[in-house]
Amino acid sequence: MIDFYFWPTPNGHKISIALEEFELDYVTQPINILTGEQHAPDFIAISPNNRVPAIVDYDGPDGRPHTVFESGAILLYLAQKTGKFWPDDPVQRSIITQWVFFQCANIGPMFGQCGHFRGYAAEEVPYAIERYSGETKRLYGLIDRELAKKPWIAGDEYSLADMATYPWMDARQQKLHGIDISAFPNVAAWIEKCETRPGVQRGMALLKTDMKVGDPTEETRKAFFFRE
Repeated sequence: MIDFYFWPTPNGHKISIALEEFELDYVTQPINILTGEQHAPDFIAISPNNRVPAIVDYDGPDGRPHTVFESGAILLYLAQKTGKFWPDDPVQRSIITQWVFFQCANIGPMFGQCGHFRGYAAEEVPYAIERYSGETKRLYGLIDRELAKKPWIAGDEYSLADMATYPWMDARQQKLHGIDISAFPNVAAWIEKCETRPGVQRGMALLKTDMKVGDPTEETRKAFFFRE
């Protein structure tokens, strides 16, 4: 059994999708980042940077409980634990890992800052909006070009790379980031394919109505971004 510490953010949905795709038993432990629950000492003991998602696997290596934080690390851990979505070919494993790291190092940070300055900042900062909106569109273009060459991000098969990337590009995130998806037809077609998968549908439905995207109150902003 896995305890899944979660709030319906893109990074959280990466792991809710993965748990469904891997068909693992889990118990959702909601961490309401809009009210500051991520700052609780008990949660920081699990996730030192007070970020969701995190997991505690009570059937970890050698049968002992094992804690994993950081969404990319959780994806790799679950794939290696189950052997699912983790091909035998070391070259393909490397390609998948590269694209997972690409999402964690580029799409997550750039899209996150784009969303922050477009939808959450207390005041408008034109330079930041232009900077991160431009990077977000550039990364959409990069993925669009990749998907012109292959059906899925890492190649011919759906993989961890798609699980990692899709939640950052769904319709709610497109709206927050000011993306006209018609400008990226290969991404649009890939999104439609992702959304036909039952595991994606179940993972994205988890607590989805509990997360309001953008336009926070001042109280929510303080709880979300500052420890007060």
